[in-house]
Amino acid sequence: MLLSSKSRLVLSPLFHYQSFKANSVLVSLLSASRLFYGSSIMSQPEKKIETEEDLERKKKKEEKAREKELKKQKALEKAEQAKLKAQQKQEQGSNAASKKSAKKNLKRDDGEENLEDFIDPETPAGEKKRMSNQMAKQYNPSAVEKSWYQWWEKSGFYVADANSSKPPFVIVLPPPNVTGALHIGHALTTAIQDTIIRWKRMSGYNALWVPGMDHAGIATQVVVEKKLMRERNLTRHDVGREDFVSQVWKWKNEYGGAILGQLRRLGASLDWSRECFTMDEKRSRAVTEAFVRLYKEGLIYRDIRLVNWDCVLRTAISEIEVDHIEIKEKTQLKVPGYENPVEFGVLTSFAYPLEGGLGEIVVATTRVETMLGDTAIAVHPEDKRYSHLHGKFAIHPFNGRKLPIVCDEILVDPTFGTGAVKITPAHDKNDFETGKRHNLEFINIFTDDGLINSNGGPDFEGMPRFKARVAITEALQKKGLYRGAQNNDMALGICSRSNDVVEPMIKPQWWVNCKSLGTEALNAVIDDENRKIEFIPKQYTAEWRRWLENIHDWCISRQLWWGHRIPAWYVTLEDDELKKLGTYDDHWIVARDEGEAQTEASKRFTGKKFELCQDPDVLDTWFSSGLFPLSVLGWPDETDDLKAFYPTSVLETGHDILFFWVARMVMLGIKLGGDVPFRKVYLHPMIRDAHGRKMSKSLGNVIDPLEVINGITLEGLHKRLGEGNLDPNELVVAKAGQVKDFPNGIAECGADALRFALVSYTAQSDKINLDIQRVVGYRQWCNKLWNAVRFAMSKLGENYAPPTSLRPENMPFSCQWILSVLNKAISRTVTSLDAYDFSDATSTAYSWWQYQFCDVFIEAIKPYFIGDDAAFASERSSAQHALWVCLETGLRLLHPFMPFVTEELWQRLPAVKGSTRKESIMLSEYPSSIECWTNERAENEMDLVESTVKSLRSLRAEVLGKSKNERLPAFAFCQTDAVADIIRSHELEILTLASLSSIKVLLGGKDEAPVGCAIQNVNENLIVYLKVQGTLDADAEQEKIKNKMAEIQKQQEKLNKVMNAAGYQDKVPSHIQEENVSKLAKLLQEFEFFQKESSRLDEMK
Repeated sequence: MLLSSKSRLVLSPLFHYQSFKANSVLVSLLSASRLFYGSSIMSQPEKKIETEEDLERKKKKEEKAREKELKKQKALEKAEQAKLKAQQKQEQGSNAASKKSAKKNLKRDDGEENLEDFIDPETPAGEKKRMSNQMAKQYNPSAVEKSWYQWWEKSGFYVADANSSKPPFVIVLPPPNVTGALHIGHALTTAIQDTIIRWKRMSGYNALWVPGMDHAGIATQVVVEKKLMRERNLTRHDVGREDFVSQVWKWKNEYGGAILGQLRRLGASLDWSRECFTMDEKRSRAVTEAFVRLYKEGLIYRDIRLVNWDCVLRTAISEIEVDHIEIKEKTQLKVPGYENPVEFGVLTSFAYPLEGGLGEIVVATTRVETMLGDTAIAVHPEDKRYSHLHGKFAIHPFNGRKLPIVCDEILVDPTFGTGAVKITPAHDKNDFETGKRHNLEFINIFTDDGLINSNGGPDFEGMPRFKARVAITEALQKKGLYRGAQNNDMALGICSRSNDVVEPMIKPQWWVNCKSLGTEALNAVIDDENRKIEFIPKQYTAEWRRWLENIHDWCISRQLWWGHRIPAWYVTLEDDELKKLGTYDDHWIVARDEGEAQTEASKRFTGKKFELCQDPDVLDTWFSSGLFPLSVLGWPDETDDLKAFYPTSVLETGHDILFFWVARMVMLGIKLGGDVPFRKVYLHPMIRDAHGRKMSKSLGNVIDPLEVINGITLEGLHKRLGEGNLDPNELVVAKAGQVKDFPNGIAECGADALRFALVSYTAQSDKINLDIQRVVGYRQWCNKLWNAVRFAMSKLGENYAPPTSLRPENMPFSCQWILSVLNKAISRTVTSLDAYDFSDATSTAYSWWQYQFCDVFIEAIKPYFIGDDAAFASERSSAQHALWVCLETGLRLLHPFMPFVTEELWQRLPAVKGSTRKESIMLSEYPSSIECWTNERAENEMDLVESTVKSLRSLRAEVLGKSKNERLPAFAFCQTDAVADIIRSHELEILTLASLSSIKVLLGGKDEAPVGCAIQNVNENLIVYLKVQGTLDADAEQEKIKNKMAEIQKQQEKLNKVMNAAGYQDKVPSHIQEENVSKLAKLLQEFEFFQKESSRLDEMK
C-alpha cells in the first residue's frame, strides 16, 4: 500500500469510488487529488503543490513569454502587411474584409486574444443591447450600464395598464423642481423607490411609478429674473407680467426638467407615458377646481394676517423656505441690497417716556427699527414693579403716539429683562396674537421692498430697514432714551431662495382653514380602530401628532408672477368710494374662469356697473403639490387611472417635509379624493457627509451623484466649485475640504453601486453619514459578481442546458447547502422588503452572494472541474446545475437594487430549452422560497465546516507567514462521534477551503492529541491542529491556551452566578435550567481539555 497508517488518506463519500483495492486506481486518484489538496504521502518530504491558482499563474507566465515573442515578430508582420498592401493596392477596397479576417485568424492561431471579442458593439438607440462575444475580464460600469435603459423604456416595460387584472401598486414620484439638478437626496429617493417598484413589478403587481415635475414658483422665477438681468439688464417689472411669464415658459421648455433625464441615468423605471407638470393644462384645471370647491365649502378665505415676507422677492414665503440660523453674539452678516454687513445678535434697550411725567419704562429688542410700529407695552399682571402703571400710557418719542400699558400673562415673563415688552402687532408673531387679544392697532411700517413707509414718520421714511436700525439708535441716543446693548442669542430667519432676512409683515392673503382638515389627517394615522395610513419608521407618528394638534391656517397666496393664478376676481363697482383692489372683502368672486366670474358678479351685484380684475397673486407651490396624487391620475375627472390607482400604495420622501407636503396631501386627498392619498408613508433619512456634517457648498462636501457614477478628478471638483457663487474665502475653505475628503477625486462607481450603497444606508436613523469609500466598495463588489458569472460561464460550457427542475436530495452536499441558504436569503429579503427594511434586504442579498456563494460554494466545487475525471461526472453535472440556478435566481433577487449589472449578467446566462424566457430580468418573477430546497441538516453541517475552515485558516496565517501557498496536514480532534462523522463526510470541502494537504479525524477518549502542532478551538466539541514545519513555538501556544482558559472561567463564573441566584429554582423555567446545566458541563469539559493541553505543552519544554 502507498499509504502508511500514520498518513492515511480518508476519502470523502463525494468521490463515489466503490473500490480502492487496486493500486492503479488509487494512484490515479492521488495524482488527480494533488491538484486540489496536495500529496497524501506524509512520510516523504512535501513538494510544492500545484493548485488551480498555481496553474493559472503558470499559464499567465507562459502567455507573457508568448506575448514577448509575438512582439518580436510584429515588425516582420507589419513589413509583410505593407508589402501585401503595395502589391494589392488596386484591390484594397474589395479585399479589406478578407485581410481583417485573416489577421484575426492569425491572432487566434498564435494564441493571442482578439480584443474585439471583449468589446460591446454599438447598439442603435432603443434597441436591445448588443453584447460582446466574450465577457470582459473586468467589470466596467460605464460599459455595462450603457443602452439598457433606452431599451427598457422603448419596450414599454415601465408602462402600467389601468385595465389590468393584476393588483395595483402605485408610487408617485415627489416632483422635483423644474430648475433642479440631480442631488444626492434625489439619488436616495430614486434608489429606494425604484427598488420598491421593480420588486413589486417582478412580484406580479400592476406597478405604476408616476413621474412629474414641479413648477417651483419662487425658484424658477428667481432663475429667470437673474437671467433677464444678466442678459438684458432688465427686471421683470421692466418687461411686464405677460412677457415675463412667456420668458419663463420659454426657459422651462429649453432648460427645465434636465433632472428627469438624469433620473434615467440612475435607472429609474418610471412610467414616462404618464409624465406630467404641475402647470400643464390638466394639473392647472385640477388646481382651479380644488380652490373653487374648498372656497365654496368655507375652507378657503381671505384675511389680513402675519406672513413671512421676503423684501427681495417681494412675496410671502413658506416656512420651509426659511432657514433659521443660530446667532450667539454680535455678528455681522451680508444682506442683499446692503453694501456693508448688518449687525445681528444684539439686544438693544431703550426707554419710553410715561404720560403725565410718571417717569419711564424700559424695553428691549433685537429689531429696534420695529419700534416705529409699536402700539402698546405689555407687563405681567402680577409684576408689582408695574402695578401702578396698569391702564396708563407711554408716549412714542418720534410720533407722539400713545401706547397703552396692557397686562398679559401669556406673553410676558417677568423674570426676563426688565419685565416690560414692546408690542409691534404688525411685525412679530407673538405680538400679533397679543394685539388680537387686546384689540390693539396694527401698523405696518415697511414697504414691500423693505423700506420705511409713511407710517414710520418723516425722519425715517424711505430708509432701508437696516439703515433705519442705525438711524433710530442714534436718534434714541440724542433724545437720551438709549439704555445700552448686549449680546443676545437669537434665531434669524433667512430665505433659502434670496438670502434675504425674512420680515414678519401683515398682508391680505388667501388662507386654508386647516382645523377640520388637520383633524381628519391626524385620525387617519393615530386612530387604532380605523387607521388608514402607516408611518415607517413609526417614530414619526409622534411628530405627526405634534404638528396637526397645533396646526395653524395655511397661507396659500404668493406675490409672484410664475405659478397658478388665483381663480378669484375683484369686483370694482362704478359707485364704490374706494377703487383700490381688495378694499372691500365682499367684492371677491371665486370662479373657474372669467366667464363664470362675470355671471356670478352679475347675480350678486344686480343692475350695477362693474369691472372685474383677477387677483394678481399666484398660489403657493405646495398647494398644487398637495394635489399631486390626485391630479397625476386625472382628477377631477373620473378617469380609468383614478379608478384603478387611487389611493396610491406608498409615499416615499424625506422626513423634513412631513408637514409641508405629506400632511397637505393627506388633508386634500381626504377632502377632495374621498380617501387618503396613500396607505403607507416611508420617510428616509437625511444625507450628511462622512463626518456627519450637513452638505454645504461652502464646506466643499456637496456630492453630485453623477460625479460618483461617472467619476471625477480632484481638479474637476475644484472646477465645479469655481463655477459657483462662493466668495474667495469660502472657496478656499471648500477646496481644502475637497482635498481632505477626496484627495484623488472620486472613482467611477456606476449607478448600481451608488444605488446599493444608498439603500443599504437606510438603517441609520434619521441621518445618513455618506462615505464615498463605501460606494467604491460596492463597485468592487460588482466586479466580484462579474467574475463569479465569468467563472460559471467557463464551467457551464457552450452546450450547457439548464435544468427544468432540481432534485437537491440527489446532489452533492455543497449544492444542497447553497440551495438551502439561497432559499433562506430569499425568504429574509422578501420579508425585509415587505417591512420596508431596505438595509436588511441589501445586507441579506449581499451576504448570500459574497460570503456563501462566492467565498464558499464556488471554491468548494472547483475540484469537480479539474480535468475530466469520470469519477466526478455526477458531481460536476450537479454543480453546473446548482451554479446556473444560483446565478439566475440570485440575479433576480438582486435586480431591484442593481438593475443594470443584473440585466447584463442575466442576459448572458443560457436559457432553459423548451421554455420561453422573459425578454428582460425586470419582467421575470421575483424569487420565492422553494420548500424542497430547505435543508437544515446541510446548513448545520456547513456551519461546522465553515467554523473548522476559519480556525484552520487562522492557524495557517500564524504558522506560514509569507509562505501562504504551502499546504500542511491538519487534525480534527472531536469530542463526539457525531462531530467526527461530519468532519469525515466533508473532508473534501475542508481540504479545499482550508488549503490543506490532509486532515485526520481523532476522537477524544480514544486517540491522543498530536504533537508539534498549532492548536485552535472551534467549539466545545471540536479542536483543530495544524502541523507546524520546524519547531513549534510552545510559549505562543501556551499563551493562547491560557487566554482561552481565562475566557472559559469568566463564562463559568457568570453562569454560576445566574444559577445560584435567589429564586432561580422557582422562577426560571425548567427548560432554561436544563440548558444552563448543559452549558456549564460543556464549559467544564472544555476547561479540562485545555488543562491537559497546557500540561502537555509544559512537558515539551
